[in-house]
Amino acid sequence: MPKNEADLQAAIDGGLFGENHHLDLKKAPGSKGDNKELARDLASFAVDGGTLIIGVEENKESRTFECAPQPLNGLPEKVESVARTIPDPPLTVITEEISSAVGDGTGYLIVHVPASPVAPHMVDNRYFGRGDKTKYQMGDAEVVALHARRRNAEADTLVLLRKEMDEDPLRDVGAQSHLFLVAQPTAARRDMCLPITGAQDWNLRLHALINRVKENPELRSALSDRGSSPDLGDAHQGHRRARGVARSSSALKSDRTYVPEGRWGDEDVIELQIFEDGGVRLFMSRLSDGNRERPAAEGHAEQVIFDTAAVVLTRHMLELLRLVSDDVGYHGNWSVALGANRLRGRRRSAGDSYFLSNHRYSADTYEESTRVSLAELHEAQGAVTRRLLGPLLRSLDSEDVFARALADEE
Repeated sequence: MPKNEADLQAAIDGGLFGENHHLDLKKAPGSKGDNKELARDLASFAVDGGTLIIGVEENKESRTFECAPQPLNGLPEKVESVARTIPDPPLTVITEEISSAVGDGTGYLIVHVPASPVAPHMVDNRYFGRGDKTKYQMGDAEVVALHARRRNAEADTLVLLRKEMDEDPLRDVGAQSHLFLVAQPTAARRDMCLPITGAQDWNLRLHALINRVKENPELRSALSDRGSSPDLGDAHQGHRRARGVARSSSALKSDRTYVPEGRWGDEDVIELQIFEDGGVRLFMSRLSDGNRERPAAEGHAEQVIFDTAAVVLTRHMLELLRLVSDDVGYHGNWSVALGANRLRGRRRSAGDSYFLSNHRYSADTYEESTRVSLAELHEAQGAVTRRLLGPLLRSLDSEDVFARALADEE
């Protein structure tokens, strides 16, 4: 990708530019019709991913390209607004500005459209794909095939999730509900995370990753400074694992056996695992706990669900994936799944309210999966969290409580 105007001109002079399956060149949109055309271009790239460069124009007669710098003031915001408001479902894009050497406020905008986890996208009730050089309207068979491919990928991720739930290290311990998060890169090298897992200082690197997640001020603001107990900071012990590394709280040993230490809170376990192939797993055993102020009829404290913990740890997991992607240079999609067990008959914790909810969960387990693009990890973690947790929170009647954490700034 060009980093300045000289790079752009050198690419033009060297004949390196040409519209193809992954690249298009345009002038800035100026009318409502232009906005619709831009939306169709963005939707077509969303199937396989691509880049749009605004400010490089084609001379149709000579079939050559030339720099045509555009006013940059408000242009990134306009492109992002088009991406979020016209295609259905909305698109998330990443933009980069290149200023003109003249210094008059004009320049070029690089618009990256990652392969969308929910492609194809519709504009004016039509789906668009990308051919060798231009976009085209997709036929019904191709749309159905894309949806089927996505469902198959999500099913594969649910298999990974169920494997983690089957291997729950505390499956026969206590009564608490447990939370599971699974993430797998969809198009990565088998040794994608070796720079982290294979480093001599891998334990310090995991510790640093956790700190970067927890100290992110924008994330803390989105969560309204809510926390969970245990949280990622309680995963303080480093372990080598088969094909990866982990950090866990003290009751979980290097072979993932649970060994209580006879202290209060022994059952409250958290574990983060990162594998060489890029797989990430997060396990937390305190998605519920006894409500000591309201004993159940048999004299035991009623188990109540900490939906706050589910929201906080899901947002933390997504931020962790963003950091890992950036650190190892992975720009592809992720498949992410979330699961919880021991839920039947339980209601959410009262939180700041004195009264517990009347809505008891009617199934024993919860599972949801989705695909996530790098653009969403940068710009739309709230929307991804809503895809993963929305059905659970709505069943517990608490989706509105977390409106800020489930949304993204415009």
